[in-house]
Amino acid sequence: MLSHLTIRSLAVIDGLEFDCLPGMTALTGETGAGKSIVVDALALLLGARAGSEMIRAGAERAEVCGVFETTSNESARAWLAHRDLEEDPGECIVRRVVGPGSRSRAYVNHRPVTVHQLRDLGEHLVDIHGQHVHHLLLDRDRQRIIVDDFGGHHALLAQVAETAGRWHDLRREIAEIAPEDEDRTSRLDFLRFQLDELEGLRLGADEPNQLANDQRRLANAESILDGCRRALDRLDGDHEHSVATACADARRSLELVARHDSRAREVLDLVDATAINATEASTALRTMTESLDLDPARLGEVERRLGLIHDLARKHRVSPGELPAQTDRLRERVSSLASGEQRTEELERLAASVATEHRELCARLTNLRRMSANQLAQKVTQNMLELGMPGGTFAVDIRALDAHPPSRNGTDRVEFIVSAGPGQQPRPLSKVASGGELSRISLAIQVSSVRGTAAPTLVFDEADVGIGGRVAEIVGRQLRTLGESHQILCVTHLAQVASRAHHQAVVRKSLGRDGTPGVSMATVHGQHRIEEIARMLGGERITSKTVDHAREMLHGP
Repeated sequence: MLSHLTIRSLAVIDGLEFDCLPGMTALTGETGAGKSIVVDALALLLGARAGSEMIRAGAERAEVCGVFETTSNESARAWLAHRDLEEDPGECIVRRVVGPGSRSRAYVNHRPVTVHQLRDLGEHLVDIHGQHVHHLLLDRDRQRIIVDDFGGHHALLAQVAETAGRWHDLRREIAEIAPEDEDRTSRLDFLRFQLDELEGLRLGADEPNQLANDQRRLANAESILDGCRRALDRLDGDHEHSVATACADARRSLELVARHDSRAREVLDLVDATAINATEASTALRTMTESLDLDPARLGEVERRLGLIHDLARKHRVSPGELPAQTDRLRERVSSLASGEQRTEELERLAASVATEHRELCARLTNLRRMSANQLAQKVTQNMLELGMPGGTFAVDIRALDAHPPSRNGTDRVEFIVSAGPGQQPRPLSKVASGGELSRISLAIQVSSVRGTAAPTLVFDEADVGIGGRVAEIVGRQLRTLGESHQILCVTHLAQVASRAHHQAVVRKSLGRDGTPGVSMATVHGQHRIEEIARMLGGERITSKTVDHAREMLHGP
């Protein structure tokens, strides 16, 4: 879950730090105070588009940093470990910096990552349900994703995507080596030229590293030799300050001491060990100096060889150590192209086999989707009833389509079908005319589907828009229940929702360090929370009855 959020110079926010708590936290405040900017900051932190217009006026850059507890978030920890980005097994620090010209940088545990990686990680950390999420729900692709998330089909989906990818790779290879392809001969000649270059290099195993070590040693041979000689002189030279002389003197003195105090025998053993180690070090240093190559011609050979290796590595856009693997890939590619029609027939058989495998996986996925869709439909229908839509129904229509060409998402067309009340004909969600009905249905879907999400933190940005009264109380209870299993951050203007939260944070307009408008946010407790609920109930005119009502809402059942 999100434990701490820091925002610097983003939009109207000068500087803001907030400790996030488990359970449900309601984010409240007057309209225009900046509540949604906090949600925008979280979205930016998790890979949303960055623009220079986000930077606060007068600032050079904007920055958002989030600290996430990952002790119980196995999927996030696995993602980090797979990419060697895990430092503390119980914590993950994510940072996003936006500079001039919309340039942005992203960091995970203090190491740079791409925005794509940030988005990928974000799916394991936070799920944001924005103000206009009901518009996103009209998209069939989004509807399919909701069903798959709810059913936990990710492992099977990965298999479907992998087989589809293999099929498309095979078809591309078939197209490249087809006999009628006029470019095949010229491409084959070019690949053979590249292969001849690499094979002519005759690169040995780990040779780039060995040559780099040789180059450093040869380039610094005189310094190495001088250092070895001075060390030898100090170890066993003729002068009175050498280690060998010191050990011999110490031994003679200690032998005299040992005649009167047996404890000196232990010290004598240590001195003898020191003398032995000094002798072994001297022998090793002599071997080093005798084997040291001072030949400038050898240094030139090594540097020319290294230059050739690095030139080829740049040419093939790989590291020097990857050149052997690149040679193998080219060799396979040349062999593949040269085999021509025979290889095409083989690839056609492979593609047909992969297509069959894909169809079988898609059939399994279709069955799972239908089972999950029925469970989701029951939950959403129940929530629609609780949200003041008696007689409303929700269903998921899943139709298996043609499996050709293989798709990474399976073969199903998924569509949400709803009836808003008795006597209303079920129809696609995209055909629901009433904005109020769409908002309620959207909220019912969100509350029902998030139980299957992998993200431990769920953000609702005014997802309760368009509702009020008894329905708002129900929404508050549902979000609080979600707060027992997830961390919930809910931006709301409804006192009925805010009063059900475990915690409440108020976003207020303030002055920044430079005296210009800014934003502050702080958790409120006790009387301060009662006063905030009263403000939400009564607006500018807050009476004692309004305060009593607020207190009753907070302390009531």
